[in-house]
Amino acid sequence: MAIFTALLGACASLGAPPVTPGEPVETVKAKLGQPTGTYASGADTMLEYARGPFGQYTYMARLGPDGKLVSFEQVLSSEKFATVRPRKDNKQTILSTFGRPAAQVRYASVDGDVWVYRYKEQNVWDSVMSVEFDRNGVVQAMVNGPDPEREGRRGR
Repeated sequence: MAIFTALLGACASLGAPPVTPGEPVETVKAKLGQPTGTYASGADTMLEYARGPFGQYTYMARLGPDGKLVSFEQVLSSEKFATVRPRKDNKQTILSTFGRPAAQVRYASVDGDVWVYRYKEQNVWDSVMSVEFDRNGVVQAMVNGPDPEREGRRGR
């Protein structure tokens, strides 16, 4: 029973952010390591921490102009994808919101690039969100569906 309690406590702590708002960038990097990407978002700086199998988890640490942590969140989610504004957002805003895509592809039916993000839809289904851009780099559409690389492994 003691082992079960210890394991349960360890699992619960995995969901809690290891950093807290107000911490300086040096502390954030000491706790999380070097970011996998760094992006400007207005006056703020976004530190990307891509994690997890198949790139399904990306955490973004938002630093204010003073170099202190404002927020830390897992951004590859249905809720966060719903905040994208087609015909307004562009490659820079997508990059600073979600970090680097798992893949960049071209389709004959799309007159620009398509960035593919793998994620766990509703924290259950292996899915992809395709962000379709026009040739000027402006978001035209968001299309989600099952992750074709994981589809054959369902139920295993």
